[in-house]
Amino acid sequence: MHVPDGFINAPVSAAAGVVAAGAVAVSLRGARRELDERTAPLAGLVAAFIFAVQMLNFPVAAGTSGHLLGGALAAILVGPYTGVLCISVVLLMQGILFADGGLTALGVNVLDMGITTTVVAYALFRGLVGVLPRTRRSVTAASFVAALVSVPAAACVFTLIYWIGGTTDIPIGKVFTAMAGVHVLIGIGEAVITALTVGAVVAVRPDLVHGARGLTAPLKLRVDGELIDAPARQSVAPVATRSTRGIRATGLVAALVLAGFVSFYASASPDGLERVAADQGIDKKTEEHAAKGSPLADYGVKDVSDARISGGLAGVIGVGATIVVGSGVFYVVRRRRTPDAPVGTPRTEETV
Repeated sequence: MHVPDGFINAPVSAAAGVVAAGAVAVSLRGARRELDERTAPLAGLVAAFIFAVQMLNFPVAAGTSGHLLGGALAAILVGPYTGVLCISVVLLMQGILFADGGLTALGVNVLDMGITTTVVAYALFRGLVGVLPRTRRSVTAASFVAALVSVPAAACVFTLIYWIGGTTDIPIGKVFTAMAGVHVLIGIGEAVITALTVGAVVAVRPDLVHGARGLTAPLKLRVDGELIDAPARQSVAPVATRSTRGIRATGLVAALVLAGFVSFYASASPDGLERVAADQGIDKKTEEHAAKGSPLADYGVKDVSDARISGGLAGVIGVGATIVVGSGVFYVVRRRRTPDAPVGTPRTEETV
């Protein structure tokens, strides 16, 4: 759903940029309360993983594909404020390095793909978790529903933005029907990816999933043949000192494999927005991307003739760049956390 330059006029693009910048500023402050010494490095990895998975377009209808937006996944794993920052970093890397998503439309994309998906998904996720039993299955199920709804919600926001500042005169009803219909299908793919990822992490390290905090069952002690809950302080300490290196290594390898190898087999069909734009005539005034001369434009390495190698190298470079930039941002945010900001977990030194 990357909006290119030329879909939305300059005044509305600028207004969206101001709104997006304000939301990112708020998220920078909010992320200080979400990040600690264990989750800050994971946030950069989440951004890199979302970048990798976004390269995997999956077919949703004849001649149409979809890809992960990632707002729901980021919000549930690392928190809504940090989630907005994760998607913003991904969109920035895609726009500058890969000419994917217009640079003048960056504010539109952050508002639509980052803020909308994150806010809608996390609000719905928290509501569902609040009424469902506090189990791992409930967290996974809530992740599925939240991700599913977030995608058509983003499609609706794009339709609203287009209605206000679209550069072509297309009946808004047709745009809404087409965008909502195809993105409901894409939302199913988003929901499956999100639920599988959240479920996998919750199964091994629920303490690292922002949306699953408090889920970890208390330590049990056997007394006179019966199991009783151990005192709270005894069950917290082991979790607080557990290393994150294993899951970080697993996540990094997964991102590199997805971007460097699996992406070659992704669907080449246009995504939902591209298909709707072509069918409805929204793309009549599309402008050339300012970064079209990038050596990584269109997710390929310039002068590398083999498509498999070119795309794989571009994916690996993208993962590396995203994790470096993302980790840098989250490290600075973490260092600037105010002394009285609440922390999600006790401050402890990580063990090997």
